[in-house]
Amino acid sequence: MNPYVILGGAILSELFGTTALKLSDGFSRPLPSLGVVVGYGVAFYLLSLTLEELPVGIVYATWAALGIVGVASIGVVAFDERLDAPAVAGVGLILAGVYCLTIVSDVSTH
Repeated sequence: MNPYVILGGAILSELFGTTALKLSDGFSRPLPSLGVVVGYGVAFYLLSLTLEELPVGIVYATWAALGIVGVASIGVVAFDERLDAPAVAGVGLILAGVYCLTIVSDVSTH
C-alpha cells in the first residue's frame, strides 16, 4: 500500500485521538478516554508502517504539521475556538515549511 495513504490514516487517527482528548475532560469521561487510547494507538502503529518506506524527517514533519493544522481546524469548527491573524500566519508557515521539506528539498524521496 502507498505509504502516504498509510500516513494519511495515521494523521486522521491522531486527529481522532486529540479530539477525544479534548472531550475526555481530563480522562474523567470513559468513552472519550478510550477514544484517546485507540486513536493514538492506531496513529502510532500506522506511523511506524510509514517509517519502513519513507525517511523519518519527512514522515514526522508531515504528520506533525498536518496534525497541527487539523487540530486547529477542529478547534475552530467543533469547539468554537478562534484563530487570530498571527495564528493563521503561523499555520501558513507550518504548511510552507512542510512544502519546502517534502516537495522543494532534495531530502525527500520523490
